[in-house]
Amino acid sequence: MLKLKDPILEEDMKELAGNEELGGLLKGSTVFVTGATGLLGSQLIVGLLYMNEVQDAGIRVVGMARSKQKVQKVFGSLINHEALSFYFGDIEEPVLYEGDVDFLVHGASPTSSKYFVTNPVETILAAIEGTKHVLEFAKARGAKGMVYLSSLEVYGTPEEGREWMKEGDYGYLDPLSVRSSYSEGKRMVECLCVSFAKEYGVPVKIARLSQTFGAGVDYADGRVFAEFARCAVEGRDIVLHTQGNTVRSYCYAKDAVAAILYVLLKGNSGEAYNVTNMDTAVSIREMAELVSGLFPDQPVGVRVEIPEDAAAFGYNPEMVIRLDSTKLMGLGWKASVGLEEMFRRMIASGFLNGKG
Repeated sequence: MLKLKDPILEEDMKELAGNEELGGLLKGSTVFVTGATGLLGSQLIVGLLYMNEVQDAGIRVVGMARSKQKVQKVFGSLINHEALSFYFGDIEEPVLYEGDVDFLVHGASPTSSKYFVTNPVETILAAIEGTKHVLEFAKARGAKGMVYLSSLEVYGTPEEGREWMKEGDYGYLDPLSVRSSYSEGKRMVECLCVSFAKEYGVPVKIARLSQTFGAGVDYADGRVFAEFARCAVEGRDIVLHTQGNTVRSYCYAKDAVAAILYVLLKGNSGEAYNVTNMDTAVSIREMAELVSGLFPDQPVGVRVEIPEDAAAFGYNPEMVIRLDSTKLMGLGWKASVGLEEMFRRMIASGFLNGKG
């Protein structure tokens, strides 16, 4: 019987595993997951293992990763599970796994804004070369379905006054900014995916993820939501390095994993789907203020200190970007966890003790 150390994450995975529609569509299949040690990759893998336990789905999972040590840290004793195996390799090299594969989820990607600025060449090549290799692998194996995990960053900066971004809406991106390495890379890879779908018949779909977090986030995660949560846990003031006017929508990790599976199994080849909880759209400042009041006995302040080298942090330009997930909901998916509960569940999980 599966048992996780984190009771919040275990609750999430059991809820995900109880989805009989997804379990029925995946029954007896093999799912290949790149970025296996990332937040979504790891939760997808664990959720599928729980689906076997809850529904006797007979799913086999292959996780692709670079580091055996990281796999051991993330999965612990689960690495010995009979339905789970790992393929170790670099995504920028051809995938040489020789077993049968039915479905692929490609999530391997840099995620740090600072990395996009300091290593723009590597950011672009990891996106394009890595995805090319996964698409070629999917083509060679005659996969039934593949999902590429893209990002809301493909939308760039929306035009002023646009309330919601649907899949056919796009804003401005500056190709001469090294910060665009991530966003432009994602755009090019989306085009590569639909090109493989058109020219070679690879049934690839695209999940455009809003910023995603929840149970299982590493305590040292460098993204803004994690820093805000650390401040709340440690009783430190939240310090904003911008005015905090940027508005985004967010998604809980378990909901995002479910969305990925809906897109994989029910989405249309060559199409993109926004993945977000439309009820979570807030400014960075509003999010900071929400988090500052999570512990009434230990409230923290919110203040603005803009550093001279702000560009080095890799922040996007100030914008308002609210994703519209109506198309995804048309597949049968719906968000279940709101923003405050996302923070509470993240903090109550291993994050609270620095064991994300």
